[in-house]
Amino acid sequence: MGLFDLFKKKSDETKVGNVEDFVSLTRVYFQSVIATNLGITNIRFLPDVANFKRLFKVPTQNGKLGLAEKAASRKMLMQDYGISEQFFKEIDTSVKRNCRTQNDIQSYLFMYQGFSNDLMMLIGNLMQWKFRMPSFFKKALYGMTQKTIHEVCTKPVWKADDVHKTAMAVRQYKERLGYSEEWMTEYVYNVIMLAKKEPKRKDNNKETSK
Repeated sequence: MGLFDLFKKKSDETKVGNVEDFVSLTRVYFQSVIATNLGITNIRFLPDVANFKRLFKVPTQNGKLGLAEKAASRKMLMQDYGISEQFFKEIDTSVKRNCRTQNDIQSYLFMYQGFSNDLMMLIGNLMQWKFRMPSFFKKALYGMTQKTIHEVCTKPVWKADDVHKTAMAVRQYKERLGYSEEWMTEYVYNVIMLAKKEPKRKDNNKETSK
């Protein structure tokens, strides 16, 4: 599935995209924040913003790259995924603290990518059986995600060496980037819910075709 493919299907009964769409939109938002904070004019520094701008034909606002893209991606994340105000505030704070010059951009993007990848790999390992819970148990699944994130951020030792190593890496990323357990929970929970919906759509299609 290509970037934002499901967003383009306006007639589709599902109003939200897949995991890739959500993750990409999040990157569009913080890259837009970087652009507005540092006055970036070269869009090649911000690949996700470039894709987003081209796909949705977002016009540059007041001659400043990032302003319109930030507002548009924020609106999509809030309307389609129910993302909270605090989620965006933490991204704003993280970018402001870690991206003070244009030389900081690439290192920040790599650091965030490492954080996101390690976090989802770790959660996938720790919550395997819980992913099979029906999606209508949203409250229970959110609580389990919250508990697992708290353990990742506080548990001193894990039995499996690979889990321990990844958990320590995630904790270091968390401290450097400045994200809270609440932010991590909201991010991971949305990824889990989207991942659970994709195969269900396929199963439903098969059932209706019989």
